Amino acid sequence: MLPDIEIARAAPKRPMPEVAAKIGIPDTALIPYGREIAKIDRAFLDEIEPRAEGRLILVTAITPTPAGEGKTTTTVGLGDGLSRIGKRAAICIREASLGPNFGMKGGAAGGGRAQVVPMEAMNLHFTGDFHAVTAAHNLLAAMIENHLYWGNGLGLDPRRISWRRVIDMNDRALRDIVTGLGGVANGAPRQTGFDITAASEVMACLCLARDLGDLEARLGRIVIGERADRSPVTCAELGAAGAMAVLLRDALQPNLVQTIEHTPAFVHGGPFANIAHGCSSVIATRAALRLADYVVTEAGFGADLGAEKFFDIKCRSAGLVPSVAVIVATVRALKMQGGTALADLGHEDVAALSRGCANLGRHISNTRGFGVPVVVAINTFDSDTEAEIAALVEYAAHQGCRAVLCRHWAEGGAGAEDLAREVVRLAEGPGGFAPLYPDEMGLFEKIEEVAKRIYHADAVIAEASLRAQLAAWEGQGFGALPVCVAKTQYSFSTDPKRRGAPNGHSVTLREVRLSAGAGFVVAICGEILTMPGLPRAPAAERIGLTPSGEIEGLF
Repeated sequence: MLPDIEIARAAPKRPMPEVAAKIGIPDTALIPYGREIAKIDRAFLDEIEPRAEGRLILVTAITPTPAGEGKTTTTVGLGDGLSRIGKRAAICIREASLGPNFGMKGGAAGGGRAQVVPMEAMNLHFTGDFHAVTAAHNLLAAMIENHLYWGNGLGLDPRRISWRRVIDMNDRALRDIVTGLGGVANGAPRQTGFDITAASEVMACLCLARDLGDLEARLGRIVIGERADRSPVTCAELGAAGAMAVLLRDALQPNLVQTIEHTPAFVHGGPFANIAHGCSSVIATRAALRLADYVVTEAGFGADLGAEKFFDIKCRSAGLVPSVAVIVATVRALKMQGGTALADLGHEDVAALSRGCANLGRHISNTRGFGVPVVVAINTFDSDTEAEIAALVEYAAHQGCRAVLCRHWAEGGAGAEDLAREVVRLAEGPGGFAPLYPDEMGLFEKIEEVAKRIYHADAVIAEASLRAQLAAWEGQGFGALPVCVAKTQYSFSTDPKRRGAPNGHSVTLREVRLSAGAGFVVAICGEILTMPGLPRAPAAERIGLTPSGEIEGLF
């Protein structure tokens, strides 16, 4: 097959009013961004608010490996498959971050015949939402420095300022920096740093807000630091929330594009699941649920990260009830989980596959623990053998769920029709969704609950100072918040080299951050970083322009 970018570029696109009309969005509700992208007007979103909701389908995956799993590709393929079997369907995915696109990933719009288009625009600046989040976040940082310079009337302790800056790029040199050098005119020197925009609390506020009023209220609740008496100082006290909301006004309106097969696709928000809550926006999801009978959305990385946060943070915050969870697995990735080297994945190895299936089994068990029916989507590769596929199907059957062979990468929606039928069957059955832990559980106990029940750790190791900080936040009224665990995406443990389904490990809590505006507490574990670095050979080296001005190297 052709490279993804050439498939996407050659795909005929329908006018956006025609795509929008498939789910009942009138032309008057579209705000065009060129010929192939539109935002949805907030007045229309208010108008459809009383409507009944369709069924919400979550696509998640096994633990990621360099072999690839294809979660976004499956999300797109399933949406197209549902459309092909006569269902009114829409998909909801996240926007692409420039950091990983120029780092390791190279693109985030799906693959093969299961892509969102326009692929190039989506993978680059799109509608500028990421830039708006970056600007709003850094406006707050500038206002903090300005407040200190002009006398610090709020009594903010410069040693206890927690608000960092962000940029949508992988840049390890910005993780820890000193600002304010050069004399009094430039402010006082202070140690701080940058995170990637996807990890910004402003991004989380945008993704979890219900409307503009809720967004501004969330921004106002952001805690930027503490006074000497350890009382919190908020964004609202600084007077920054209104200006930040202005910068985010248009970014809050969800973006509408289409798949190669013209299924409507909401692409909005972009937090990572290893360092943030990893889900597309609530406002896009709720709009899609009021317009379509089946809404397919994804959560980042493996189910231990993305699905857990989708259930415990997004669904809890927005009152969403998922009907089905699809766990994407590949023969190649499961063989890697079982010990096969990347270079040997093209050779049949049923024994390694069987060992690696323990990883799939744990994800199935964990996801079922939330009371959600599960189906396994086998994203096929040409190198898969009949014996390997049969072993995977049999393993899933022993786990009490069906594994469905999917060929959407090569065939588009036609290759996902069987998966679509199984999703419909499960969605029409009984469900009993419930989050992992209750609101009233203590913050440290919530972290332990995730670590022990989802990661299967024996213990969470935390210094007394971290436990004291969590207890202090509980005393300030933040104890009912859910927790957002930041850890490596490559293992159930905090060691990225431990594949499969490890037991008997511990989770080391390194740092805690209060995201009062977003509505959760971030627990940073192991060696995970909130500002990634570029790899030895970044994708940026392969991305460029042809003599005719076309983009090449995105994939």
